[in-house]
Amino acid sequence: MSETSRSTPGRRSPGQLFLLFSMGTDRYALDVREVIEVMPLRRLKHIPAAPDWVAGLFAFRGKPVPVLDLCAQALGRAATVRTSTRLVVVNYQPQASEPARWLGLILEQASDTLRSPVEAFADAGVSVPNARYLGPVLKAEQGLVQWVRVADLLDVTVRELLFTAAAEVSV
Repeated sequence: MSETSRSTPGRRSPGQLFLLFSMGTDRYALDVREVIEVMPLRRLKHIPAAPDWVAGLFAFRGKPVPVLDLCAQALGRAATVRTSTRLVVVNYQPQASEPARWLGLILEQASDTLRSPVEAFADAGVSVPNARYLGPVLKAEQGLVQWVRVADLLDVTVRELLFTAAAEVSV
C-alpha cells in the first residue's frame, strides 16, 4: 500500500458527507452541503389549509421558516417523536435562477452521518411522480440508502403556499 492511500488518524475518508435519517424501516440521506442546522424539535405555528405533511412555521435566526414532516409526506403518518427525531434546516433552491430559501424538515433518527463518493450512488430504477425527491441509492452497511434531493421536495403549488405564508408572518 502506498503512503498516500494509507489511512491515517484524523484524516477524512474520500467522498461527500451525508446526514442519514429514517422513514419507516428505510434509511435516507441528505447532502450535508444543503444542511444549515440540525436541532431538537420545537413548537411550530400551524399553517391553515396547508397539506397535512406541512408541519408549520418556526422562527429561525429571526425569520419565519416553513417546516415539512417528511414521514407524513412520504408515508402518510407523522414522524414519531423521540430523542433522535430532529428539525433540520436546509437550503431549498428548486432552480439555480432562484434564491435559496430556508426550509425545515422533521426527520426521524437524524443522528448519523455517512461519507461516500457521489459516484457510488446508483439509479434506483424506479420513478415515482409524486416523490420526485427520491434520488439514487447506495449499498451501505445500513442496507440501501436513498438520497433525498432537497430541490425536488415541493411542487410549485405548495412552494408558493409555503413561501408566501412565511413571508406574510411577522416573527
